[in-house]
Amino acid sequence: MNRVIETIGGVWELARLALASRLRLRSGYWRWRRETAFGSDPSVRPAMRARCRALLDYGRWVYRMKRG
Repeated sequence: MNRVIETIGGVWELARLALASRLRLRSGYWRWRRETAFGSDPSVRPAMRARCRALLDYGRWVYRMKRG
């Protein structure tokens, strides 16, 4: 049950981050985040499923850190 709550909280935190950037997901900030997390060469990036999993893990981590 705890993981479900953390996932919901993580999705919430990711939505807040997207709204804070005014949903400009192709902006310099998001490009920097993507390159920092997965590298700048698209041919060596993980599959979409692995990237989504990493994104959710990050959202859960943010939720846990804010919860204190």
